[in-house]
Amino acid sequence: MTIDWAHFTPGSAFAGGLLMGLAAEWLVLVDGRVLGASGVLAGLVPPREGDSGWRAALLAGLIAAPFIAQPLLHVSAPVIGANAATLVAGGVLVGFGTRLGNGCTSGHGVCGLARLSPRSLAATAAFMVAVFIIRHVVG
Repeated sequence: MTIDWAHFTPGSAFAGGLLMGLAAEWLVLVDGRVLGASGVLAGLVPPREGDSGWRAALLAGLIAAPFIAQPLLHVSAPVIGANAATLVAGGVLVGFGTRLGNGCTSGHGVCGLARLSPRSLAATAAFMVAVFIIRHVVG
């Protein structure tokens, strides 16, 4: 894996991370909930009484944000170098992994590590080791 240094923008990466951290902190301080994408989605299917509105709004924002940011920030569209079958298989494996690990990278990596959760530290380390093996050993 290589970094496209011509299009890498540390400023926007920092701003995105800062906004994600602020959103996660806001949700935990205001509502006592952890901002993990898989947990937010899991609360919509089946819907939980009384909290489907904020979950749907958060997921809609995650989907809409790139479409809004692209023309405002003049960011080029990402190029996905995989076919549809690979993307579907990857999505199924990620979905299985998030259920197995009781959370996803956003829940464990952002929120769990901020709470000094040993389980989140182990999960995040496992994510990083898996990516390293898949990127540098296998492929």
